[in-house]
Amino acid sequence: EGFALAQGRRQAYPIIFTRHGEILHNQSYHNILRSGDLVLMDAGAESHHGYASDITRTFPVDGKFSLKQREIYEIVLDMQAKAITLCSPGIPFVDIHLAASRIAVSGLKKLGLMRGDVDDAVAQGAHALFFPHGLGHMLGLDVHDMESFGEDYIGYNDSFKRNRQFGLNNLRLAKPLEAGNVITVEPGLYFIPPLIKIWKRKHKLAEFINYSKLDKYLDFGGIRIEDNIIILKRGCRVLGKPIPKTIKAVEEAS
Repeated sequence: EGFALAQGRRQAYPIIFTRHGEILHNQSYHNILRSGDLVLMDAGAESHHGYASDITRTFPVDGKFSLKQREIYEIVLDMQAKAITLCSPGIPFVDIHLAASRIAVSGLKKLGLMRGDVDDAVAQGAHALFFPHGLGHMLGLDVHDMESFGEDYIGYNDSFKRNRQFGLNNLRLAKPLEAGNVITVEPGLYFIPPLIKIWKRKHKLAEFINYSKLDKYLDFGGIRIEDNIIILKRGCRVLGKPIPKTIKAVEEAS
C-alpha cells in the first residue's frame, strides 16, 4: 500500500493479507504469523488511468513450503496453468472453471482426500468443498468490472444462466470470452473447518470425499494463485511483469 501511495496511486480494493487463507475476503490483520504458516496476499493498485489490478500469491512464513503445503500448492498451480491455456475467444468461462475443478479433484484424489470418478465428482459439486468460489471475474475500472450493474447481466447472458449448485453459484463470469476482455484467473484450494464439519456430519457426497483424512488438514488454511490476463484474437496474455509463483521461485524470493 505504501509503495502504491508513493507512486501517486491507491489500492484497487482493501488488501487481503492473512494467515487464514481459508476465510475468503479476509481483511482482519490482528493475527501473528507463526512458523509453519502460509500467508495469502490478495492485493491490487489502480493504474494512472484508474484501471485496477488484482493479484494473489500464497507463500510460506518460513520461506520453505512443507511437504503438505507443496502438494496442495502444486495442484492450485496446475489448475491455474491449465485455465490460462484454455482462455481464448469463444470459450465459455464456465467450461474453463470446470476444467480447473477436474484438475483439483484429480490432484486431491492422488493425495487420498477425494475418490471416485472425477467427472461425476465435479458434476455433483464435490470439489466445491475445497474450491467454493468462481475461477475469476471481469477486471477494469472497477476490480469487479461493471458488476454494480448486476453480476448476472455482466457475467451471464440468455444462453448462460447462473447454476445454483454450491460453488458454481459463486462463479461471477460464465459466458464465452471475447477478444479484449480483461479477467482474473484465480483458482484456490481451501480447508474450511466449519464447512468440512457440516458436510462430514451430513455425510454429504461421501462417495467422493475421504472425510477420515481431512482431520489432518483442518489447520491448513488456504492457497490461491491469481493473475490478470487479456483475451487476444487467439489465446491470451498474462498482464504485467512476472511475479514469482512456482515453488522454486517463491522460495527463492522468500
